[in-house]
Amino acid sequence: MKSPGATRTILRKLYLQHPDPDTELIYTTPYELLVATILSAQSTDAGVNRVTPAVFKRYPNAKALADAAAAELEPIIHATGFFRSKAKSLMGMARALMERHEGEVPKTMEELVELPGVGRKTANVVLGHALGVPGLPVDRHVLRVSNRIGIAESDDPVLVEQQLTKKLPPAEWTKVSDTLILHGRRICNPKPLCEICSVRKDCDYYRLVISRERAKVKVKVTGKGKRILKPKRHLK
Repeated sequence: MKSPGATRTILRKLYLQHPDPDTELIYTTPYELLVATILSAQSTDAGVNRVTPAVFKRYPNAKALADAAAAELEPIIHATGFFRSKAKSLMGMARALMERHEGEVPKTMEELVELPGVGRKTANVVLGHALGVPGLPVDRHVLRVSNRIGIAESDDPVLVEQQLTKKLPPAEWTKVSDTLILHGRRICNPKPLCEICSVRKDCDYYRLVISRERAKVKVKVTGKGKRILKPKRHLK
């Protein structure tokens, strides 16, 4: 795993490739971001953004959502997938906000993860983006990109969060997560676009997997001589 200094150097390059990173969820209050982030599980941010205007209009605050009926909420959020479990989480979250926090979103990890439907990733998103509290959300993109580059070494989101936060100042945690997420969506996807990656030369995956795959050309001997075949495109 790369040192703190090497990690910071790599991230500076990624900042240049993805300037002004931010969550792509649209919100105006901590409550709205909490709702949107819960809805984003197994869904795209774009898909959530198409649904949330209707959700926020019908349920503008925790009290309204706490009083919601599943039969009314489920059709509104249906397009995000897993709508029954999400509706249950949203209503449970809102009731907990009303019962424990007077309808306001709490500003600590400990209190947030006690809310129904809220894990560390969701809590970190809300803390870092809406509440001004350092947080480093780790989703599948952060896991993939950080492990490929070599700035983290684990499939466990909690461990990756710990590894990254130990190397970086708290003021950068949210920016780091947003940058790695954008890099994972735009470039370092399951079939990465390594040729346009700003940290290709720093990346363990490129050095140990991609470069070697490209070096393994097949030579087929024909009656007229040798023909070099292009290697298969591979990459998860």
